[in-house]
This record gives sequence, structure tokens and C-alpha cells, in this order.
Amino acid sequence: MSAEHEFAGSRFLGKKNNRNKLNITDSSFIVASVEAGNTTTKCILTSTDLKTGMTEVIGKHVRLTRDIQKPAETSEIFGKTIGGTELTKETLAELIRDTIHRALSEKNLTADDVHFVVRSTGVTAQTGEQLEMIILALAQGCLLAGFPPRKMTGYLSLNNMPDQLKPYSYLEQVYFDGAVAGVRPPAGPGEGIVSNEMEGELALAGIKEAGKHSGADIRNPCVAIDMGTTLSGRIADSSGPYAKTVANFCGYAGAAVDALIQKIDPDKKSAYELIGSENETTGLLDEIFKEIEKTKNEIMKSVRIMKIPDGLTCFGPFAVNAKAANEAGLALFGCDIGENGSDIEKLSEIGKAIYEAGGMSAVSALADEIMSEISVSLIDCIKKEGLLRDEAIIGMTGRAGTTGKKKELTIEKLKQRNIIADPEKKLIFTEDGLARGAAVMARCMNSLGCPNNPIGGRRGGKCIMKERQEFQNMK
Repeated sequence: MSAEHEFAGSRFLGKKNNRNKLNITDSSFIVASVEAGNTTTKCILTSTDLKTGMTEVIGKHVRLTRDIQKPAETSEIFGKTIGGTELTKETLAELIRDTIHRALSEKNLTADDVHFVVRSTGVTAQTGEQLEMIILALAQGCLLAGFPPRKMTGYLSLNNMPDQLKPYSYLEQVYFDGAVAGVRPPAGPGEGIVSNEMEGELALAGIKEAGKHSGADIRNPCVAIDMGTTLSGRIADSSGPYAKTVANFCGYAGAAVDALIQKIDPDKKSAYELIGSENETTGLLDEIFKEIEKTKNEIMKSVRIMKIPDGLTCFGPFAVNAKAANEAGLALFGCDIGENGSDIEKLSEIGKAIYEAGGMSAVSALADEIMSEISVSLIDCIKKEGLLRDEAIIGMTGRAGTTGKKKELTIEKLKQRNIIADPEKKLIFTEDGLARGAAVMARCMNSLGCPNNPIGGRRGGKCIMKERQEFQNMK
């Protein structure tokens, strides 16, 4: 592969598969990724060809989390989304059930057709109890949708595995020891370091898989940044056989631009609803663009992007354990709006003013400018902290980092500011990173490897199965 084609950096990878007829064969591994987020609740269906290791998105259904049923007076409200939607275990489970049913029925599939289910959440949890309730609601929703518990846990032996999958499993050679896509999770003592750890894990795995569709080798070392409503992601080094997680991301992402529309349409809670996934910003007058640039600079004064110092217990919408992160040798990088969201209201006033000056196109353009600035500032921050290696590839996923003009603006700004050489070759953007990561996690949990097309290991290196065997035998 020639150098100029080594990375499809500006290409938007992982577009959903729109085929009406699903190409499901005996080597297909079907995974349902179920995510309860602050803005949306999703069920995304993927099919991995276990002969090639390539994954395709074959179905998707997305619901607004705020459309959840109002809790009964007798129900216990255990938490809220960033937008203020109240959550109970029962109503969240029902929303998840309905979302799964719709995703399956749209593709004429049933729960029996799915081999494995991976659950994740982007809903901000301020306490361990809240996170536990979200996890329980996810599990209950999957059970209500018809998935038995065995489809949510890894097989412990080849004997327990469906006959169809046995030829592709290496459970007798290596077992699942917690590493996903060749990266070990941080070994923080005691309580968790940040509640969105699994989101970052899935995003990294999914970005690695998506890169394969361009012929790019996005293995370790690498960086994954998930710009959903909240920020997540991780940085992996080049250790072997498994890379170490050396940093996590947390804080605000899409919630920053969601704030812009709060006083434009009180019935909408996110830019996802009002602007849509692809922003239209053509036809704006020069004076409006000048006002957008001025407003962007004003907003960025409220945005704090930094390595989170020891001693903090909260950053943005997240409870964090910076002390435990430091003890584990893990850096935490975050994005806050003011101090723990104190300037969100200020952004709402600014959004209303821009809308009155230039309409929704101006708000869309401002959203693209803000989020590209945040993306660039995060990359610059990790570089200044010495955690961005020259050979590392940066993958981005999530609506607040990939939609509209954000991709082009991010690359342009990195180039103009000389933060990264040849950013077109070093950045990968992908849709549905978490869902793709769920497919990878499901394979890892069941040792469904593809040695001729590995995801784990170092860039340019071979499959690490032999190294894993030696590592596991030393335990």
C-alpha cells in the first residue's frame, strides 16, 4: 500500500449498509449493540464475517431518550439525563425493549437470529448506585426483548458455544481476560475512575474495525475520541502483547452545542433534533460568518479543556476519581463548560442571538465551529502532555465530531496550527463507532479471532495470539 493511500483520513468510514437483503451466511456473527444515551437510545445490528473479520451495520433503530414514558408516581426516579429527562428502571427498560423490537422487525429478524448482545450507556451517572441502576435497566430491557442471559455473557468453553460458531473460535487456545481489541482496561484501585469507561473502550475497538474498510492499519498506538452528547474515549500505547490504556476522556461534547438551541425551541432538547445530522450552512452572508467567528471565540472562553488535576471529584457532568487515575498511571482529559457546566446557560443566550441574526444555518455553522475547536484543542492538549505519539492514529466518532462540516474544519485547523503533520493521513472519522466496537467486544469475549486480519497488536505487526498464550500461561 503506497504512503499516500495508507490512511483514508478524510474519508468518512463505516457508513451504514442500506441493502434491503441481508447477506447472512453460516460464517456471520450477528451482534445487537444496545445503548442508552443522554440524547438517543439505540439498537444497532451488526454482522461480522468470521472468515474475514469484516463488520457491516445491517440494521438500526434510534429513539429519543426524552420520549421515555413519564414515570408513575410510585416509581423511583434514580437519575436524569443531561437534558433533564427523569429515569426509572422500569421506564428505561421499556424504552430499550421497544427500541430493540423495532430494530429487529425492520429487518425481519428476531431475537433468535442474534448471537450476542452488548449493552452500554452514555447517560451520566454521578454515583455508583445510579450507574448500577442504568446497567440493570439495560439488562432488563434486553430480557424483555427476548434475549436470554446466555446471549449477554461470554461462553466459558467451546462445548457451550453454538455449533455454527465453533469453527471460528480459539477458546481452547486463549481465553478472554478483559482485553478488547488488544487493549487492557486501566487497573485503577477501588472504585471506578470515570463512569463512561466502557464507552471509550467500545469507541476505540469500533474505530479500529472501521479502519479496515479503507485498508488502513489502525492498531496500537492509537487515540479514540467519542464526541457524543458527552465526551469519552481513550489512548492506547504500543505495549505488548496488550496495549495499556494510558488516558481516558470525559466531560461535555455535543451537550455544548445542544445548549445553543435551548432557547430557540424549548420543545427540543438537543441539536440532534433541531439541526439534524448533516448541517446546511451554504448561503450565509459574510457579515454572519464574521459574527459566527466572533461568537465562537467568545464561547471558547467558557470552554475548559485540560488534563484533569488530582483531587477533583467532579468534572463537567461526570463524577471522576482523579486520585485513583493517577495511582493507576492513567491521565484524564476533560472538556467542561465553565465550572461543572456553569456556563451552559450563557451558551443558550448566545445561540438565541445567533439564530435571530442568521437563522438555523447560522446556528449550524456555529455548532461546526465550536465542536471542531473542541476536537482540535483536545488533540493539542494530549500532544502537549506527551501522550500523542508521532505514529499514532486518531479516530473520531459521535455526532458532535463527525457531522456537518466538523470533519473538514478539524483537519483544516490542525493543519493551519501545525499541531499534526499531514492530518488527512492521521485522522479517521467513523459512524457508529460504539456499535462496531460492540461487535469487536463480542468477538473478544468468545475468542472469535481472525488471525489473518487481526485488530489487536501493534501497527504493521502480526497476530498476537502466540504472545497472548505465553502471557496467559505465565499467570
